[in-house]
Amino acid sequence: MESHIQIFDTTLRDGEQTPGVNFSFDERLSIAKQLEKWGVDVIEAGFPASSTGSFKSVEAISKALTTTAVCGLARCKKSDIDAVYEATKCAAKPRVHVFIATSPIHLEHKLKMTQEEVLESIKEHVSYAKSLFDVVQFSPEDASRTDQAFLIKSVQTAVDAGATIINIPDTVGYSYPSEYGVIFKSLITNVKSEKEIIYSAHCHDDLGMAVANSLAAIENGAKRIEGTVNGIGERAGNTALEEIALALYVRKDHYGIETKLKLEQTKLTSDLISRYAGIRVPRNKAIVGQNAFSHESGIHQDGVLKNPETYEIMTPQLVGISKNELPLGKLSGKHAFAEKLKTLGYDIEPKQQIELFKQFKAVADKKKSVSDRDIHAIIQGSEHEQNAIYQVETLQLQYVSNGLQSAVVVIKDKKGHIYQDSSIGTGSIVAIYNAVDRIFKKDSELIDYRIDSVTEGTDAQAEVHVELVIENQHVNGIGIDHDILQASCKAYVEAHAKYIAQDLEKVGNK
Repeated sequence: MESHIQIFDTTLRDGEQTPGVNFSFDERLSIAKQLEKWGVDVIEAGFPASSTGSFKSVEAISKALTTTAVCGLARCKKSDIDAVYEATKCAAKPRVHVFIATSPIHLEHKLKMTQEEVLESIKEHVSYAKSLFDVVQFSPEDASRTDQAFLIKSVQTAVDAGATIINIPDTVGYSYPSEYGVIFKSLITNVKSEKEIIYSAHCHDDLGMAVANSLAAIENGAKRIEGTVNGIGERAGNTALEEIALALYVRKDHYGIETKLKLEQTKLTSDLISRYAGIRVPRNKAIVGQNAFSHESGIHQDGVLKNPETYEIMTPQLVGISKNELPLGKLSGKHAFAEKLKTLGYDIEPKQQIELFKQFKAVADKKKSVSDRDIHAIIQGSEHEQNAIYQVETLQLQYVSNGLQSAVVVIKDKKGHIYQDSSIGTGSIVAIYNAVDRIFKKDSELIDYRIDSVTEGTDAQAEVHVELVIENQHVNGIGIDHDILQASCKAYVEAHAKYIAQDLEKVGNK
C-alpha cells in the first residue's frame, strides 16, 4: 500500500460549489499552482463537461502542473469522460473521477433507475474510462446511505471494470465515525481484486463530523482523503484538509502514517483560498484561525511563557505562521524586498518584482512598517488587478455632512477602453456602487459587505469583500487598498467583472 495518506484536493470543484464562490480562470490557475507547492497528490481541477470555462481551466491547469496529478469529474456518461480526457491529456498525470449515485433515495427520485441498471452503467462507463486513462477513480454517490450489500456489488463491478481507486462519499454528511469506518472495513474485506485498490474518503460536514469521519476511515484502511482547503464546499462544507494533515502529524503516535504536505505552506494556502473565495476564516478555526495560537487566560499565558508545550500541541511555525518576522519599512530597498519574497516562498520574475516593489513603496509611505501579511496582500492583490477584466482607474468623491454624497468612478478594461459615470447616494459607498452599476448597466443587490484589516492598527490595509446578486447569479469580489473606499470600489468592480466573465462563459457553451 501507499507509504503515506494521499491528499485529493477538490477545492476547485466541490469547493467552488460553495454558494457565492466563483473563482476566475486566473484564480483557479493560481490556486492549482499553490496546491502543487503545498504538496497535494491529486487536484480535482473541475467538471470539464459542465461548462466551457471549467474545461479551459482544467486544460490550463493540466498544462501548468508538473508533479501533481490532475483529475476531472465525470458522470457515467461517455461525453463527460471524453471531456475529461480532452481537458487533461496534456497533464503529467491525467486522472478521471467517474461517479453515479447508489442510495435508494437517489435511484428512485434522481436517477429513476433500478439497481441492475446502475450496475450496468458502472460496468460500461468505468470500462470506457479505463480505455482512456491508466488510473480510474470511481465513486458511488451517497454511499453512506446505500444498502451495504448493493454498495459491495457496485464497488466490485467498478473494480472488475478497471477502477483502482474507490472513493466512498458521505455526500450529505449523514454518517458518524464508527459507522463510516465500518463501511471501509467491509469493502476492503469483501471486494476482491488481484490489483491493489486504494480506498478514499470524501466527507461533508453537515453534522460537524467530516474530519472525524475521515480519520475513522484512515483507521479502517483508507489511504486517501478528499477535501478542501478551509473546509469550503456546499452547505456546511467538506473535510478541512489542513486539519487532517496536522491531526496525522501531531498524533502520528496513533495513526502511524502522515501526508506528504509541506506543512509550512499551510497558512499561505489557507489565506489564498480565503481571499479568492471571499470567505473569512473564523478566528477560532483549528490550525489556521487567528486565535489558533493565541492565549487569553492568565493561567495559559503563564504556562506558555514557561514552556509552550503546556498549552500548544504544535508550533505556529509548523504551519507557516512566523512569530519573529522582520517587517520592512519605507527605507527598505529592492534587495531587501526581493529577499523577503524568497523568505515568504514566492518565486517571482524580476519584471514583476519591479511592479510589486512600487506597490510596496506606496504602502510603506503610509505605514511605519510593512509586515509579512501586508506583503502577502500586496502580491495577491496585484495578481487580482493584473488579471482583472476591468480595473479602477480613478475614484472621486464629494462628501457633504447631512446630505447626499456623490461619486465619480472611472474604470479601464484590458484593451484600454475607458468607462466612467457618476451618481449620488445616502453614503459614500452607496454613491460609488450606484455609479459602478450605471457603468455596467446592471441592477445588482448587495447581500454581503465586509471589511477586514490585513494587519492590526489604524494604518492597516483594508481588504473588502462583497457578494452581489446580478440577474439571479451570485458573484463575489475582493478589493485590497490602504484606503477603504478605494478597496470597496475595487471589490464591487471585480464582482461585476466576474458576472460578465460567467455570462461570456455561458454564451460559449451554447
